[in-house]
Amino acid sequence: MFGLEHFGFRELWSPLFFLFLAAVGIVYWGVTGPWRERIPGSEPVRPIRRVSFLFGLFLIYLAQGGPLDLLGHLMFSAHMLSMSIAFLMAPPFLWKGLPDWIIHPVMGRIHRSPFRFLMKPLVTLFLFNMLFSLYHIPLVHDTVMTNYWLHTLVYIVLYASAMLMWWPIAAPSQAYHNLTSFRKMAYVFVAGALLTPACALIIFAGVPLYATYNDPAVWARALGYCVPKSAEAILREFGGPGFFNPMTPVHDQQLGGVIMKLTQEIMYAGILFNIFFRWYRSERQQEELPDEPPVPLMPEGGLNRA
Repeated sequence: MFGLEHFGFRELWSPLFFLFLAAVGIVYWGVTGPWRERIPGSEPVRPIRRVSFLFGLFLIYLAQGGPLDLLGHLMFSAHMLSMSIAFLMAPPFLWKGLPDWIIHPVMGRIHRSPFRFLMKPLVTLFLFNMLFSLYHIPLVHDTVMTNYWLHTLVYIVLYASAMLMWWPIAAPSQAYHNLTSFRKMAYVFVAGALLTPACALIIFAGVPLYATYNDPAVWARALGYCVPKSAEAILREFGGPGFFNPMTPVHDQQLGGVIMKLTQEIMYAGILFNIFFRWYRSERQQEELPDEPPVPLMPEGGLNRA
């Protein structure tokens, strides 16, 4: 499908990346499970939270390690699906799996460092959305996609900023922010609005914006970082992006923008519902608390005297 049969196991499944994420998962499972008693101040972690963290790692591998990652170098729509899963879906599941006794030491160090301003909700909100939008400026995107080390650095920065963006609303600990449920809902709403211009630019552009998916020479150079072949060999074998992509560059580009926007809307709608439901349940629990018994009045005559 999509010509993926032309690639080998390493290109399709990124075994080194899989081993790295598997090692992270094993360490996490050990730290929150059989090794936990060796850690001072640790507490039991519910199985559902442990599964949440591992599912977040699976989403990262699905987006950046499996066949979808390679397909993202062949089709812009697959690239946007990969980005949506990696940066909009995976971080909340990772945060939900991290207990307070793991979060506090890390966040405490950041809070005491010169970079503590990065923990402010307004900064986390705008930082990721600004970086993500800048990344999808055609000149920036094509430059990043055709420079391996720059591509790696940019993705690390995007992952860090995505985790920071999701922290005020997805992390179980609220030790370093004071967002109420209403403010959390406003935070999610603004986050969705900030990505809209970039998605709209991609969806409504009537011409191909990205040389990585339109110019055969640029496309072959970018693909050369994923497969053990030179750009010249890739061009001789496949000719260009049209070998794999049945859509025109414009239609593929528009589909990518739609995928990003729909994924964002569905994910943010789920987060908003979760925040509202928790808020509503908390309010109901407070209303159902029994009233405190009245303080007994002092008997007439005051205190008994001996």
